Amino acid sequence: MRIILLLICFLLLTGCYTVERNCTDFKTGTFEFTYNIDGVEKTGRFVRTEALNVDYFDNKIDSASVRWINDCEFVQKTIHPKNMAEQKAIHFKILSTTEDAYTFEYQLAVKDPYKKARVEKGSAKKIN
Repeated sequence: MRIILLLICFLLLTGCYTVERNCTDFKTGTFEFTYNIDGVEKTGRFVRTEALNVDYFDNKIDSASVRWINDCEFVQKTIHPKNMAEQKAIHFKILSTTEDAYTFEYQLAVKDPYKKARVEKGSAKKIN
């Protein structure tokens, strides 16, 4: 009986927990993120305005348009795609925020009916 009571209390307390999402703080600015290529961890940087995202990674610069769906979700599409994969828009959703960073997930904005949806997660830190 005691275990059931403790379990109910635990569920009630964890059910009330909400993740902090101050997404408007991360709509614009300069951000850093880490990524892996062939087992090597690297750091990239991007600058985002209300309508544009410029990525600086692996000695390359890439620009994309940004269309905000709401304060925590946006769709990004490469401005000058070099191949078919870059032509596909990507849907980003901010999952949680801290004072200077946020965690997000992303996937293709248009789902391919013949492939399983692949959702990836990442995090970015605001540096300016």
